[in-house]
Amino acid sequence: MKFNIGNDKKILILSLLIPLSVGLLSFLLTKEGIAIYSTTLNKPSFAPPSYLFGIVWTILYLLMGISSYLIYRSFSSHRDTCLLIYALNLFLNFLWPIIFFNLEARLFAFIFIIFLDIVVIFMIICFNGISRKAAYLQIPYLFWLLFASILNFSVYFLNR
Repeated sequence: MKFNIGNDKKILILSLLIPLSVGLLSFLLTKEGIAIYSTTLNKPSFAPPSYLFGIVWTILYLLMGISSYLIYRSFSSHRDTCLLIYALNLFLNFLWPIIFFNLEARLFAFIFIIFLDIVVIFMIICFNGISRKAAYLQIPYLFWLLFASILNFSVYFLNR
């Protein structure tokens, strides 16, 4: 079965827009909490400058979109399962900033992000069974999440 090139481009664009939209909506809902984080909370010495978060997340969301596109285009019998795990990842990714920044539930946010880390590991494993490229595109995201997990715990510890 061949893909229609025009339709294929639309699927790619949609694949990119979905994670970018999730990230943008999450950001818009947490702007005030992010401002509090940036100005009033004690942070560890390894905390990156605030402007870096938007740059990194944009790149990671684009990688997620490309990765999901590669999975969607596959004819694997596991495609739907992998995309369901991907959707769960996006949902958890959307919720974490709300928990951390808006609800200021830093310890719960840490437990929550550990669960997100685990979901992403399962997603990478699932993607790898279909497309190594799709799986490899998620490695920077996993590393950033692991770093964010450490940062989350550190912020909780320094501000308890």
